[in-house]
Parts: sequence; C-alpha cells; structure tokens
Amino acid sequence: MMGPFYFCSMSIPELYKIYQQSGSVQTDTRKLKPGDLFFALRGDHFNGNEFASVAIEGGANYAVIDDAAFEIPGKTLLVENALESLQHLAKYHREQFNIPFIAITGSNGKTTTKELVHAVLSSHFRTYTTEGNLNNHIGIPLTILKVKPDAEIAVIEMGANHQKEIASYCRYTLPNYGLITNCGKAHLEGFGGVEGVRKGKGELFDHLRKVNGTAFVMWDYDYLQEMSKGITEIVTYGTKDAALIGEAGKQEPFLTVNIKGRYTHGELPTNLVGDYNLPNVLAAVAIGEYFNVPEEKIFSSIAAYTPSNHRSQLVKQGSNRIILDAYNANPSSMKLAIENFMKIPGDNKILMLGAMAELGEESLEEHKAIIELIERSSWKYVALTGGDFQKTDHPFLRFNNSVEAANWYRQQNFENMQFLIKGSRSMQMEKIIAQP
Repeated sequence: MMGPFYFCSMSIPELYKIYQQSGSVQTDTRKLKPGDLFFALRGDHFNGNEFASVAIEGGANYAVIDDAAFEIPGKTLLVENALESLQHLAKYHREQFNIPFIAITGSNGKTTTKELVHAVLSSHFRTYTTEGNLNNHIGIPLTILKVKPDAEIAVIEMGANHQKEIASYCRYTLPNYGLITNCGKAHLEGFGGVEGVRKGKGELFDHLRKVNGTAFVMWDYDYLQEMSKGITEIVTYGTKDAALIGEAGKQEPFLTVNIKGRYTHGELPTNLVGDYNLPNVLAAVAIGEYFNVPEEKIFSSIAAYTPSNHRSQLVKQGSNRIILDAYNANPSSMKLAIENFMKIPGDNKILMLGAMAELGEESLEEHKAIIELIERSSWKYVALTGGDFQKTDHPFLRFNNSVEAANWYRQQNFENMQFLIKGSRSMQMEKIIAQP
C-alpha cells in the first residue's frame, strides 16, 4: 500500500516543482546526468542512501533520501520512504495529463505487443512507452515520469508475479485503456496456479471497470471474454467473431498476417518468427485502428518492426539459422515455440532448451510435459539445460548450465542446421551462440 500523501515537511506538489526543474529521474548513479533528480531506493542487498553523496558529486540537482544519516544540507530531500514518494510523484505527474494511458499486461507476449503498439501509435502521435522491460514497481513510475508535456498517448507495460501487483500499479498509472495478452502458465509459484494468474492479471480489467475505461480483448480466448465483462467499452480482435479479424499466413521464415475485410492491403508482412505472434500483431492493428491511425502507417510500422533483446530473433551464423527466444520461458510460451518450430520445413532441427523458473510445486510436472511434447517429433539433437530438466528421465543431452551447452555447440561445427534456443532469463541461453 502507498503511504500518506505528505512526507516529512515536503509535499508531493513541492517535490513535483523540483522534478520539473530537474533533468530526468534516476535511481542508478551510473546513469546519472548533471541536473537529474536522484531517488535513493533500498534493495535486499543495498541501501541507496549510501549513494546520495555520489549522486550529488555526479551533478544531481537533488537526492531524495529516507535516512537522515545521509543528509547533505541544501542538496538532499528527506522523505519517509523514497520508493513510495517516487510512486506518488509519478501519480501526481500522471494526473497532469488528459490523454490515453494504455496499460498492457499478460503472461506471454506483452513486451512484443507493447513494442508493436508503440510502433503503430508513434507513427501518428507523440507516444511515450516503457523502455525495454522496465515494467515493475520501480520501472513503471520511472516510465511515467519520462512522459513529457507534449505527449499525446502513453503505453505502459506491467509485469507481475503475484496477486495485487497489477492493482498497485494501476493506482499510480491510472490507465484508461488496457489489454491483457493472455493468461498462461507463468509465475505459477507467486500467483498460486493458473486461476491465480487470471485473477492477478485481471486486476487491470477490474480497474478499467471502475473508471469506465476501454479494454482491447483477444476474443478467441473465452477466459478473456469472461474477465472483461462489465467494462464500459470492449474492442475485440481475433481469428473469428471479432471487430478485427486476421489469421496467420505463410511463414518463410517470418510470419505474414492476413487481415480480413476493410483493409486494402490485406496481407501484412512482419519480421516476427512464430504464429504465436498473431495475437500481438492483431492487437497493434486493432489499437491503431481504434485511434484512427491511417492504414498505411499501421501496416508499414508493423512491417518495419524488428524484435530485439533475444525475443524470437532470427539469427544467422554461417549456414545455420537460429531462432533465439532466450529472454524468458514458461510452460505456455515453451509449448508454443516448440510447436511452431515443428511446423517449419526441414529435417536438420536442433532444440536447445533451458529450464523454466518460478513454477513452484508444478515445476517438475511441467518440465516432464515439455519432454513428452519433444518426444512426439524427431530431431537431429535435443539439449536440455539446468533446473528441473536435470531431475527428469529423458534420452536427450544434458547440461548443467548454458556455458556447458555453449562449449558443446562450438565443438560440433554445425552447418545448415536450424535451431530453437529458448529458456528462462536465469538460464542465459543466449550465451550458447555468443562469440567466445
């Protein structure tokens, strides 16, 4: 819960005036520029107050601290709780805008969807969005505070691994539009199972109901239809029975989306690998259409978008073609990625998969289910790395970590092979193809 509106002798409006006179807001002295406002946050293994003097020496306008022992007369602002004051400041800044704030959450695809939506909207509006995956209790307020007065639309990504988390973000983001990509088997340990995931992600729709907001809903998913009931305005997209209808076309190797009905183009090429990206593309088209972005801009901005940061990237190394999807993994996304890889033509296919994290008591069974899926097809090689893959019986190659897997990969001198490399962030599977 957020604390009182006033902290010590300084009100949030007073702090806001200082924020307006500063450059940007930083919580990391390594990213600090002269004139910035530094917030000294605490973590499990560090106390940001200890860096207040470093921030001031680095040119910070002020340092916001919550420990009087680190006061620097005239240069520090003492508050009750630095994190809560950062969130309150973000809320106050958000309240200065009367523009669409679109919140995006979900188990899989939220960052790709956010990037596609931003690409479409920024082709026509001054649009601000979450950088990278700064989608938590620190990244979201920092994102809001980067929204400049010239903003016409803001797109905010919200990640969560337990219930009440999305609700807390809504209290200072105040979204009036929202989208849940899906509710899959992610962070099962924190959410307490799939129903817990739906309840947790559904907190965004709960907020939209309260504020008479608008939800963009993938209408193919019955559970999202149910979760969105009672929201004032619902904009639907999907493969049938929706306001915007599209389907996956050819993949050679990139996904092509066929948009049905009113578009003159119809066929939309992408730089995305996998038909599991279809809902992400349709969401961006639906949102662009809703905000009256011209068709030409919608299509060209999606066609030009290239994924990065190890998310379904197509990487070529010599004669080998690699789908690098190593940013994260859960049972839902792992299953979709493997099934998509199965559909790709060719025989020389190699799976290199890292273990999935944060699955709690269901972890062992979920890893066994992935192995059963793998066993339904034939592969040149299958290499399973780390975690609960090590605790299951299977006939495939085993590695303790991505460094061991990388050593094996380099020793093989592969040619003309197709790879799928995927795993949870903690496995760092991108190391496999990194240059030694």
